[in-house]
Amino acid sequence: MASTAYAQSENNCKAVQLTCEHLVNPLGIDASHPRLSWRLEDRRKGALQQAYQILLAQDSLELLHGAKAHWDSGKQLSSAMLVHYNGTELMPRTKYFWRVKVWDRDGISSVSAIASFETGMMGKDLWTGKWISDNKDINARNAPYFRTEFTIKKRIKSARAYVAAAGLYELSINGVRIGDHRLDPMYTRFDRRTLYVVEDVTGQLQQGANAIGVVLGNGWYNHQPLAVWNFHQAPWRARPTFCLELKIEYTDGTWETVVSDKQWKTATGPIIYNNIYTGEHYDARLDMPGWDKPKYDDSTWQAVQYRNGPSAHVVSQQMVPIRLVKSYKPKSVTKIDQRTYVFDMGQNMAGITKIKVKGAAGTMLHIKHGERLSADGRLDLSNIDVYYLGDKETEPFQTDILTLSGRDDEFMAKFGYKGFRYVEVSSSTEIALDSSAVTAYFMHSDVQPIGQLKTSSELINKLWKATNNAYLSNLMGYPTDCPQREKNGWTGDGHLAIETALYNFDGITVYEKWLADHRDEQQKNGVLPDIIPTGGWGYGTANGLDWTSTIAIIPWQIYQFYGDPRALEECYDNIKRYVDYVDGISPSGLTTFGRGDWVPVKAQSNLELTSSVYYYADATILAAAAKLFGKTADHQKYDQLSKRIKKAINARFLNVSNGIYNNGTQTELSVPLYWGVVPEEMKARVAANLNRKVEEANFHLDVGVLGAKALLNALKDNGYGVTAYKVAVQDTYPSWGWWIVNGATTLLENWDLKATRDISDNHMMFGEIGGWFFKSIGGILPDPEQPGFKNILLKPIFPQELKESSISYESPYGKILSHWKLSGNKIVYDVQIPPNATATFYPPTNVSNGNIIALKAGKHRFELELK
Repeated sequence: MASTAYAQSENNCKAVQLTCEHLVNPLGIDASHPRLSWRLEDRRKGALQQAYQILLAQDSLELLHGAKAHWDSGKQLSSAMLVHYNGTELMPRTKYFWRVKVWDRDGISSVSAIASFETGMMGKDLWTGKWISDNKDINARNAPYFRTEFTIKKRIKSARAYVAAAGLYELSINGVRIGDHRLDPMYTRFDRRTLYVVEDVTGQLQQGANAIGVVLGNGWYNHQPLAVWNFHQAPWRARPTFCLELKIEYTDGTWETVVSDKQWKTATGPIIYNNIYTGEHYDARLDMPGWDKPKYDDSTWQAVQYRNGPSAHVVSQQMVPIRLVKSYKPKSVTKIDQRTYVFDMGQNMAGITKIKVKGAAGTMLHIKHGERLSADGRLDLSNIDVYYLGDKETEPFQTDILTLSGRDDEFMAKFGYKGFRYVEVSSSTEIALDSSAVTAYFMHSDVQPIGQLKTSSELINKLWKATNNAYLSNLMGYPTDCPQREKNGWTGDGHLAIETALYNFDGITVYEKWLADHRDEQQKNGVLPDIIPTGGWGYGTANGLDWTSTIAIIPWQIYQFYGDPRALEECYDNIKRYVDYVDGISPSGLTTFGRGDWVPVKAQSNLELTSSVYYYADATILAAAAKLFGKTADHQKYDQLSKRIKKAINARFLNVSNGIYNNGTQTELSVPLYWGVVPEEMKARVAANLNRKVEEANFHLDVGVLGAKALLNALKDNGYGVTAYKVAVQDTYPSWGWWIVNGATTLLENWDLKATRDISDNHMMFGEIGGWFFKSIGGILPDPEQPGFKNILLKPIFPQELKESSISYESPYGKILSHWKLSGNKIVYDVQIPPNATATFYPPTNVSNGNIIALKAGKHRFELELK
């Protein structure tokens, strides 16, 4: 085996991609000791950081010219590139500038460009604005509009709008919508934590008269139509309300603040109904041109009403926003009759549509969104409207209703989203529509893509894309199960897909927010609901370990992928309470607290076995976290607990004579293997049984969600990578590929295309496959001993059915590339290790000249002989 390092053309090193709290130049940072991070740009072999120094100041020019900094970390002899601010107390609503000086492998220093962050309210109770709403109750259908005017007489230096809302809001100033976010603020347990958003509005203000406009939507705060999860009975439910502060800094050093108060006025307008679950109804005849501009005649508008805020805990929305990320024009248009058209957007997605149309005033258009068509070419909602209990005539599911004004009308819903591929537009009168009439927008939390995959297998490429499309469709400030039927934050779906999520997208801010939701929802006894957030549903008898282990698994995976223990530390007490609760109800070490292997192909697996394995996983994570945080007594306690659980599982379910767990289903064999329950001396035998079981199924799946997470990993990690690969790329039923060859552009909820229940066409619970490609044919794995990819474990497989694979991942240290190409019986394997990181390469067993080798940063090439 030969390794060749490529020549480097540049010999400089510098810090780049500076972030604060994992965000670029963020506004509204509430953390008192924010996390500052960076990467190295250094193409040399063995590139590393010997030391760093952070300088932080309130004036960028002072920082540029080396004047005295507000905080100087001093030269720290460390390779760390994630550091907590540790200076004097930061002031609220203040902008700070920072840069980092690094010393490279040769002791030569360089200084980064300047980055910034701006603090928010920082929990200082600085709000002077009042919570205001209109005078209507929870049953009112019209969305409330609000406005105020004010005058500016001085030159503006900067201006920030701070908006907290219960429900959803859209802000405009002088007739211009502010920002590009959608569905702000994110859904939380409103009575325990309310989010506010900070917007830079400097460019929207003007000398003289100014006007501010706000429209409120119901969101999850005032859920009106009935559904089986009882959102309409949420303890916080009320008419939407908001609190706003516009803080203006003038060039002469003075400040002025415009706040929400009794000076504002309110009215209803063209949004006559809005619901995040069903749709939006808009009467364009009620448009109010100029309502959010100065000098608008609001003499008929009413006084606002003061309200109590939903929670005393108002915190900054420190996460990537939801945006309209990609637009789609129709792939085809079918004219059903003179009043009905069906648009195929060519992609299943979550999002909204924009329609441009002209017709007689009073004409009503029903804009229906769905995933399937019936035999007559019309839209079929029967697979997704099964849990909707509202009036389908007056509040039709996934349907916007537009009443035309008689002018050129353009409509796009503000306060909701749907899951769909097809759009059916039906009109109350004859209407002419073509492909230019409808545009679809894929909408989701705008997480940065950081994983890339391209192989010689078109099936793998399509399956990876479909997995990512399903994932993004289900990321709306929290991970959901599906974007149409439920929109629920099902915990099981969340942790089953977490590795796929973190290999492909920079989603840490979304998950840290969702984990805060977990902490809000956890009962004092440690119990969590199986949908989070919730209005109260989900604390039943099945919300057990295979689902709500999110509280342990996701913080642990974030630590593995980012090397950042913040989430794990913040959730530590919650994990402890959770594990203690299960310990209290499971004195034997075994538990039936869980849902089991949901939606299996055929084989039913033992609930007590799978639930107990997740109990073991949680106790193991808790013990490891206790050790990490220096909690010696806890480490000893939970390490002993994990061993007791493991012993109980094996005593109850493992047949030592034949190496089979329980009845030996694919799930019952793979789940103990994957989670480390199998005794070391039995692993080979259990893995051989699993391999035999899969061969007997002709390399097809016979698992539900728990087995789908474990199966491929258990095979690959125990020497059966070829078997795992054959399962992963299978294209006949039942398999992931079966969906793709049948035209799916997202992942499905059921292996069986003809199933009659659990039949969403955009689901993420089987989403492990997208991450597994990174772990297998890419072989890119974090090292638990050096998390965050400080050291990379490279454990690729080279299946001979695949001719080429190129997989890359943007780790916290930079780009990791694992590319290989098959030529005859040789593999040419190219590896790129980012600066300040190392790797350990474990050649697979099907190469004859493979030895474990340690790699430094840089590019390497290996020529490997296949056996």
